Amino acid sequence: MKKLAVFDLDGTLAESKSALDPEMAELLVRLLEVVKVAIISGGAWEQFETQVLSNLPRDDRLIDLSMLPTCGTQFYRYDGGWKKLYAEDFSPEEKTQIIAALNRALDETGYRPEKHWGELIEDRGSQITLSALGQQAPLDQKKQWDPDFAKRNKIKAILQPLIPRFSVNLGGATSIDITMPGIDKAYGIQKLRDTLGIPIADMVFVGDAIFPGGNDYPAKQAGVTSIRVRDPEETKRVIEAFLACLEKGAHP
Repeated sequence: MKKLAVFDLDGTLAESKSALDPEMAELLVRLLEVVKVAIISGGAWEQFETQVLSNLPRDDRLIDLSMLPTCGTQFYRYDGGWKKLYAEDFSPEEKTQIIAALNRALDETGYRPEKHWGELIEDRGSQITLSALGQQAPLDQKKQWDPDFAKRNKIKAILQPLIPRFSVNLGGATSIDITMPGIDKAYGIQKLRDTLGIPIADMVFVGDAIFPGGNDYPAKQAGVTSIRVRDPEETKRVIEAFLACLEKGAHP
């Protein structure tokens, strides 16, 4: 039986930059009562607080919830409060190099938007993220901008040779995430294994970007049983299936 259910956040548990809806929050609480849960996302810790934690009850059930912001480059556990276990932060020089490369790739592709909502490039400490329409762009605008990932793949094709020492992955609706090489969701899965003492074979991962170049794909490459979903509504059905299996003692 699986002992840990791991989820991506944006596009999987919630719409991009949006809070969990009441049904999803209720399903996660029910899941926490029968199995350990982890969330790995390209978002910063503040995004986890706003999108997830503000919608969950603050009680001892959170002890079984692990939070891994910025593609697993940070790890938080609950012990009467949320404690950061590690962070793989960039040096100032690395940040400068990455931000310059992102700006150059935006300009060379012609995809720098005339109008944007909030920051285009966000320094998340252990990750630099490009949000092509800005961090606070309306969801409908984000969904229309690059539904087939073609624009971001063009940006990535220019970007990767400029910063070959770093990992470049696509995530969310408009974002590109830059991390240290080998520091991605596979790293997060391995840290879950080491920290919780749960073998990778006993985990299941759910995400919407489980494809080559997607920021969920490294989790699959780590050997986790992986389920690709289209959106949070499909994730709800997956969680319901998990709950049915766990209640019967079957394998989710």
